[in-house]
Amino acid sequence: MKRQVLCGLLAAASLSLPVQAARAVPVQADGTVLKSGSYVEQGVTYVPLRYLLDALGGWTVSWDSAEQEAVAVSGSLRLAADPAADTITIGGREYAGRVTVENGRTYVPLRLVTEALGGSAEWDPYLGGAAVTSAGAAHDAADFYWLSRIISAESGGECLEGQIAVGNVVLNRVASREFPDTIPGVIFDRVDGVQFEPVSNGTVYKAPTAQAMEAARRVLAGENVIGDALYFYAPALSQGLWINANRTYCKTIGCHRFYL
Repeated sequence: MKRQVLCGLLAAASLSLPVQAARAVPVQADGTVLKSGSYVEQGVTYVPLRYLLDALGGWTVSWDSAEQEAVAVSGSLRLAADPAADTITIGGREYAGRVTVENGRTYVPLRLVTEALGGSAEWDPYLGGAAVTSAGAAHDAADFYWLSRIISAESGGECLEGQIAVGNVVLNRVASREFPDTIPGVIFDRVDGVQFEPVSNGTVYKAPTAQAMEAARRVLAGENVIGDALYFYAPALSQGLWINANRTYCKTIGCHRFYL
């Protein structure tokens, strides 16, 4: 039992799941979900090189038939993944890492490549996969991914101001001692029951609208339209009995009433 617990902790830390055989996992980079194909094997998450670099943007990827390696170029930066030598060379620096070619795709270790490019890769337990934040990203990938989705699920039909207000409530909760101190933690908080209906009905997992993504960017950049509000509800869908009895009314935006 102790060994199983330890393996689970080590697996999460290394972007893996506590299994021996390869297992498919989702990967998102800066909020963009990579096409299928990523997997975990022996404690390492592998991704198709082209899919990862396409998500990061600014790369041209090709296969060098003469050298039998995948080559990617971004400006003056060159990356080469050699499956015969199990090496990845980035900007002239060589890294040891398993490189395979499967069904025409070149697979590379996610964390190794991401960190070599100046970014970071973390295991997201709510996604059940990895979140990659590129070197030039304005926001943490997991924060943006989940904030844009809860905004879209809770207020997809609202105006931009109303969507920003929903995002403000999430960040206000992160700053409050009453709630978890991370954006995903607040969204999936179950201490006093599920806090957001989309977590229960599964709509939080749907792709966000373009406007919800814009709202999330603005919220993460510091835009606030609702002050210190911690609660909201839609009168058309709920009576809000507990909120009305215990919290101070702040403002109404669109279909939502907000409370301190």
